[in-house]
Amino acid sequence: MLWIAVHLPQLSLESLAATLDPAWQGRPLALIDAHRITQADARAAALGVQAGAKRATALALASDLVLGEADAARDAQALQALGHAALAFTPMVCLETTDSSGAPAPVVLLEVQHSLRCFGGLPALLRQLRHALRPLGHRCRIASAPTALGAALLSRWRDDLMHGAHVTDLAALRRLLDDAPVWLLGPGREHWEALQGMGLKQLSDLRHLPRAGLARRFGPALLADLDRARGDAPDPREPIALPPTFEQRIELFTRADNAEQLMAGARVLIARLLAWARARHARVAAFTLRMHHEERRDAVSHSELAIGLAEASADAAHLQALLGERLARTPLVAPALELSLLCDALLQAGLPNGELFATRRNEREGLTRLIERLQARLGADGVQRLTLRADHRPERAMAWQPADTKPAMPDKTQPAGAVSSSHPASLPTRPLWLLNEPQPLPEQAARPCLEGAPLQLLAGPERIESGWWDGALAARDYFIARAHDGALVWIFRGRLPLADVPEGSGWFLQGRFA
Repeated sequence: MLWIAVHLPQLSLESLAATLDPAWQGRPLALIDAHRITQADARAAALGVQAGAKRATALALASDLVLGEADAARDAQALQALGHAALAFTPMVCLETTDSSGAPAPVVLLEVQHSLRCFGGLPALLRQLRHALRPLGHRCRIASAPTALGAALLSRWRDDLMHGAHVTDLAALRRLLDDAPVWLLGPGREHWEALQGMGLKQLSDLRHLPRAGLARRFGPALLADLDRARGDAPDPREPIALPPTFEQRIELFTRADNAEQLMAGARVLIARLLAWARARHARVAAFTLRMHHEERRDAVSHSELAIGLAEASADAAHLQALLGERLARTPLVAPALELSLLCDALLQAGLPNGELFATRRNEREGLTRLIERLQARLGADGVQRLTLRADHRPERAMAWQPADTKPAMPDKTQPAGAVSSSHPASLPTRPLWLLNEPQPLPEQAARPCLEGAPLQLLAGPERIESGWWDGALAARDYFIARAHDGALVWIFRGRLPLADVPEGSGWFLQGRFA
């Protein structure tokens, strides 16, 4: 077996910092519980703020200190998102929030022995794991070892090792743990002063003393942890289960009155949503942002903003851009205090095209994203496209409708292989550029002229006789002609005196080919 441990030494601080308004970011930050500091970031520590200090003392040392309440539920949600990101590499993922003594020690454990070949070995897997965890915004210390607890202990030890300690052999792990300090074990931290007084500073010192005496003095948990870490005792673990739908709720540090403040929390939720989607090897097709407002007698408790994607995506920047555009043009009914993100619409499909040169698929994805962003900014009716209508008259054969980037669904009412009447392959050749009103053309020797030069008829006639039922009769013969400069134009002449052409006129210009 081979376990990878991801230790999050500042998970509580980082989960709080993620909900801060952009105006608050960059200031020293600390967590407080029962009016005492429990954890401080590097900026606060540089000003002298330390764990255990009173609230008044911390504010005296750093007047611009941002204080947030410690919240175990908020930390659990952040750790769960990291677990979801790890599930993309192995189904055996376990979470630890505390060590055996109850002290906070958030760790994500992955059993990856059977995943190494799939990801190209341990170094390649570690690189991809770091890349997958980076969007969640947490500082990670990663180690690997043949035992789960051994990997967890190595990840909590030696902060100076930038890339962590990685051992694949049980004997090498035991040699490495012999040099580890006793305080790495939960019970060792609890009895640190007594162990230090006895000269027991390293884990190897514990192995040279009678086990029965150590168990009587410090309890059986100390030796049990040591045995599980060294692989001398079994260490069964229960893997986490991936929920079928995504739903997470975060509390904003301050109430949000505008889109920029809402996006500060929404970015965190989107990153966690994509971690969950990747664990299911899928992409997001739609999601809903729910804004929980201040409770007022005459106001709603929450409002929702549904985002539907024409093309399922796993790109955080694209989802954030769509949501930001919608939030920018959606007025808030009341200030928001909390945000929820819900998603149960996933698409099990392959990853987007990663070819060096453009293909039909990735060109369509680029157009799809452009239309989605324009619709998010201008509304669904603000982006339109031309569609075909069942009418032979050119001026009525096309209509504008809201752009729909979803692929057309097959018509199940027609037999296999049948061609729809609106399919481009079954239509005659016509230009897309039509004049608002047909332009009369002069004649020379019974030939139509354009810009003083006669036109050369190339194809036709295409005979149209339609519209008798709605009072707009069209009886025309259409031709494709070439002008003197080589341009192709579309012309017609009326066939009946009752047709929709002025009396005595002959040829008309209807459109131009691009």
